[in-house]
Amino acid sequence: MASEFKSRAVEAHGNAEAIYDLLSNPENLRRLIDNADESRVPADKLEQLRKVEITPDSLTLPGGPTGAVTLRLARCERPSLISLKAADLPIDITLQLHLRPLTENTTEVQCVIDADVPMMLRPMVKGPLQQVADKVAELMGGIPFDAAQA
Repeated sequence: MASEFKSRAVEAHGNAEAIYDLLSNPENLRRLIDNADESRVPADKLEQLRKVEITPDSLTLPGGPTGAVTLRLARCERPSLISLKAADLPIDITLQLHLRPLTENTTEVQCVIDADVPMMLRPMVKGPLQQVADKVAELMGGIPFDAAQA
């Protein structure tokens, strides 16, 4: 049975189309990771980010209780949606970034995770999946996309 976990909408600093162009190509994330402001990202988190494996159509996140998780681009609709589907997990999980222009240089971003979680596992995964949605949105709000676009 599918469950949906939504973050609150956050304001990202950058043009919606430019943010879409940057995030819809996973290889662009390497540049963001390499240029991360070390004063704003804890050292342990920065180390984890630098271990992310990136290909033209996927991200592989290291470690965790399930082992490495690969997210593959599943669907992109310029400039409003980037959808990534988890590969090699026992349940179907899709992470979506919804982008909505607010002004020329600000964009509302919301992360939505759809997970096909069996009823008896839902209490165990509800909190962690909601935390992931919230953290992804928080991360999007903290990236200076306007500087990355320059």
